[in-house]
Amino acid sequence: VGYAGKPPTVHWPGGAKVALNLVLNYEEGAENCLLHGDGESEKLLSEIVGAGAIAGQRHANMESLYDYGSRSGFWRLHELLLRKNVPCTVFAVGMALERNPTAATAMIEAGWEVASHGYRWWDYQNVSEDVEREHIRRTVQIHKDLLGGVRPVGMYQGKPNVNTRRLVVEEGGFLYDSDSYADDLPYWTREYGDDDHNKNKPHLIIPYTLSENDMRFASPNGFSNAEQFTTYLKDSLDYLVEEGRRGSPKMMTVGLHCRLVGRPGRAKGLEEFLDYAKSLESDVWICRRDQIASHWYQHHYPDDLKSSL
Repeated sequence: VGYAGKPPTVHWPGGAKVALNLVLNYEEGAENCLLHGDGESEKLLSEIVGAGAIAGQRHANMESLYDYGSRSGFWRLHELLLRKNVPCTVFAVGMALERNPTAATAMIEAGWEVASHGYRWWDYQNVSEDVEREHIRRTVQIHKDLLGGVRPVGMYQGKPNVNTRRLVVEEGGFLYDSDSYADDLPYWTREYGDDDHNKNKPHLIIPYTLSENDMRFASPNGFSNAEQFTTYLKDSLDYLVEEGRRGSPKMMTVGLHCRLVGRPGRAKGLEEFLDYAKSLESDVWICRRDQIASHWYQHHYPDDLKSSL
């Protein structure tokens, strides 16, 4: 039942009514592809809605649709966010960073948080525990190597399994994960602990979203144009701001993909939403996910324990 209708009293910085976080998923270069050693082509989140994986063969159109994200879409969104002076969190897949070190450098120079999105943009449902553990470890090292020694403090596997959160906690360096869609506020779990001597140590979950997300441009009955995308985001933000004014501030995440909202006609809608969010001034705290985590550790750590931050 979560907070059971009685969420914590949240005081976001500056008295904001909503903490707004943009998440840019950086996946291009880590998708399923024979060139990446996989046994089939990619099938998800492209302009070819409903595409199926092709076993044992390359899919030329799918490959170039993903290439658009890294060649054009990322740089359009990079310019837009810098021009609007809007921070973001990147969910970066390890192999994608390896293939695009120039983009990795641009993320750091922009002051963005770069969180882990796993090593591959795979469905980890049936991936063995040992392989997933190694992928988590490998991706942390890739971040350190490419991002000036900085490791990720956030993790979003995206397509996890029942072991994923335990492996994330076991790794020991993550402040939070986002493999949940269960709330409009962060929340704690004590299900995993961190070792045999501290089984009750809480782990922070900052929920993500599949609704305020440009992936709906690539799904049946989703967004058909930028106006629909912008309207939905503005309506969501308006409602949450009003809840905050009535004494119950929340957070809002907007999920973005380089190959989707990076298209010019969709980027226009994102720009309109950013302008609107900024027009609400102090009612909206536009922030990174690690800033939300830090706030929650400092102000909402479980009462019976002392935060390490």
